Amino acid sequence: MSITSRLVLCALLGVLPVILYPGPVSLAVWLALLVLACAVDLLLAASPRRVGVERTLPESVRLTESAHSTLTVRNHSGRALRGWIREGWQPSAGAVNPVQRVSVPPGEGRRVEVQLVPRRRGDLAVHHVTIRSVGPLGLAARQLTLKTPGGLRVLPPFHSKRLLPSKLRRLRELDGRAAVQIRGAGTEFDSLRDYVRGDDVRSIDWRATARRRDTVVRTWRPERDRRVVIVLDTSRTSAARIEDEPRLDTGIEASLLLAVLAQRGGDRVDFLAFDRRPRARVESAAKGNLLASLVTAMAPLDSELIEADFSQMPAQVRSISAHRSLVVLLTALDSGAVEEGLLPMLPSLTSQHVVVVASVRDPHLDELRRERTTAAETYRAAAAERALLDRAAIKARLHQLGAEVVDEPPHELPSKLADLYIRLKATGRL
Repeated sequence: MSITSRLVLCALLGVLPVILYPGPVSLAVWLALLVLACAVDLLLAASPRRVGVERTLPESVRLTESAHSTLTVRNHSGRALRGWIREGWQPSAGAVNPVQRVSVPPGEGRRVEVQLVPRRRGDLAVHHVTIRSVGPLGLAARQLTLKTPGGLRVLPPFHSKRLLPSKLRRLRELDGRAAVQIRGAGTEFDSLRDYVRGDDVRSIDWRATARRRDTVVRTWRPERDRRVVIVLDTSRTSAARIEDEPRLDTGIEASLLLAVLAQRGGDRVDFLAFDRRPRARVESAAKGNLLASLVTAMAPLDSELIEADFSQMPAQVRSISAHRSLVVLLTALDSGAVEEGLLPMLPSLTSQHVVVVASVRDPHLDELRRERTTAAETYRAAAAERALLDRAAIKARLHQLGAEVVDEPPHELPSKLADLYIRLKATGRL
């Protein structure tokens, strides 16, 4: 049971007769009338136990886009249902109108829609619906909470998709320039041509030489179908917020852009989310619908408050690809975690693969380093300078071990990582 504002207003109006006729009798009479009116109102209200509710939800929605939760309310009682219905969504679902007024005649049904504008990526769940059935006097209501479970998966927004056309244009230009014949690289046969001084004798085609009675060599095209393995760190360092966005979400954006670009470039793409064990994996066999598979696998990812076990990384990459591949590791360049975990493991990866370490840099450090007006700002500037120097030392160490490093602010990381991939293709390192 619940009371309405109308009952409160009636109780306040009862102050006048109590003032005109003071005494306990007038007060008791007025309270009795209110209780009787509430009892009659409750008896005449439709029973919420005889109301059926069905929910219809889309399977998924992209972050920043809106979705609708449709409720079908059926009144199986003999009285008209008048009142409100409320969905129990969590705050991050962004329910715009969770409370809806309903009026359903006996034996009929009505549909109501609740607009959802999710505020975070992941799986959203709703477990119940509360129905409040008001009587004809509008003084009291019968209330019941019904279990109606439902769920909605909020996919990554993929804002970097707007960069894809320009990156693909550069990649197509690169493919056009890479159509020249080269010697001793790749395994895709292209054509035959006359031998010139300086050619590798191992490329001579002896059968064609015998037929033409002139020395002929084979030319090859660079291999196009290479493996790209994207590893996303989901350990505690990925929970840090930089420019009001978790480092994990920035890594997801960069992974999506690189994966789609590499697939359009003819490469095989594998994705792995890892900290101490695999959290999500998308294999290149699903490259026909790679983007859909990636966003579905990435949507429920969350930062785990544990340290990453980088010693398992070579075995995880080996289980994905035994051949030379481009391994892109999206992680943090925090000095402690990198020095103890990543640096000792890196030589075993760089000896077999082309390794790229991508990280999100906090632009606020550059701002703190420039502000030195007061003593407090000077100390903060010194701390920021120390952090940037440590970061530069780690990047230098990574370069010494044979890894490429992309260290950019959140809004630039996806683009810079894609540019590095295109440069590696252009120089023939893939």
